[in-house]
Amino acid sequence: MATPFPFVSGAVLTAAQLNDIQNLPINDVTANYVLVNNDRYKRVIMNNAGSTTITVNNIIFVAGDVIQISNKGAGSTVITAGAGVTVNTAGSLTLAQYGGGYLLALSASTFTFFNLGAGTGYGTATGGSSSSITVGGVNYTLLTFTSDQNLVVSKAGLFDVLLIGGGGGSGSTEAAGGNLCSGGGGGGGVLDMSSTTTIYLTAATYAVDVGAGGAGTGVVSTTGGIGLQSAIGDIISVSGGGGGACGDNNNRGQGLSGSSGGGTTSSVKARGLTVQSSVGNDAGTCTVTTASSGGGGAGGVGGNGTANTGGAGGNGIDISGFIGGATYYAGAGGAGSGLVTVGAAGNGGVAGVLNGNGNNGVNYGAGGGGAGSTTAVARTGGSGAAGAVYVRFKV
Repeated sequence: MATPFPFVSGAVLTAAQLNDIQNLPINDVTANYVLVNNDRYKRVIMNNAGSTTITVNNIIFVAGDVIQISNKGAGSTVITAGAGVTVNTAGSLTLAQYGGGYLLALSASTFTFFNLGAGTGYGTATGGSSSSITVGGVNYTLLTFTSDQNLVVSKAGLFDVLLIGGGGGSGSTEAAGGNLCSGGGGGGGVLDMSSTTTIYLTAATYAVDVGAGGAGTGVVSTTGGIGLQSAIGDIISVSGGGGGACGDNNNRGQGLSGSSGGGTTSSVKARGLTVQSSVGNDAGTCTVTTASSGGGGAGGVGGNGTANTGGAGGNGIDISGFIGGATYYAGAGGAGSGLVTVGAAGNGGVAGVLNGNGNNGVNYGAGGGGAGSTTAVARTGGSGAAGAVYVRFKV
């Protein structure tokens, strides 16, 4: 039998109830749930085939309260801190099936979760190019996808993921006259280095799409192509970079928006903007019509085109903290080219060109560099580089 918690004043317990003091009632939960005060007298057990959350709100519990939490459903359960609440743990707040532990209130707003098993819950998978890495003293298997392939999950569980979208291409310059230049392509989005993104995947096969880079165009008065998104099935995705503007005498162009924006070639035409600030940045602006601006990068805003100098490409992001090994920049915007001085390359990107076709992006997700023409010769903008998808799990 279950002990009749909470005890009330004057209650008389039987010997059987006293002997059964550890037998707490079960709160069987089948959907997203917010803990209530009486849960300290129960065992909260999640039972759902899909992903769910158990939220801990402020001023519900007092110091010393203990709440037992477990998950018996096939879907993962994430213990989530509500507004004003901090939940610390040495393990994981994501519970795989049959995982559990207990939540100890240190105050009304601060908790420690003691994970008693199956909390880390990393799965196993194959696909792409496999390697063994160590990051922060933790051993992982890293799967690297640089082309469209399948991710085959053989054991359901958690996976850390990092996605890089395709970089944007740069636009053209026309043959009429000289001293023309095109804007730098925007870098592909990088999701997510600000805090590692961890997802739960069931045992299945998932299509991994690696975003292609946007084409650098040589067609007169045409803006560079937008980079394509990278994705794991329909679970998670990140967009590609915006195309850089064309540089023509009569048709100065507008940069296209994307994960990071493409550069503009005119003081009266808009720069490309980021469509998601957490994965990219805006392109630079132009103050004159004789220079172009740099595309935005995943790690920084593109440089402005001023006087006769093209704007530098925005910086990319150092992803070595995810993949281990040497520093590696990704998702940088390509620099615009200028009348006299070309725009410099941002970290992981490429520089603009003074008199010639634009440089193609090289590193994953890099935007194409702007083209330049000091003579009456049409030039082609640089193409953006394809993105990449990384998946890792603990071993």
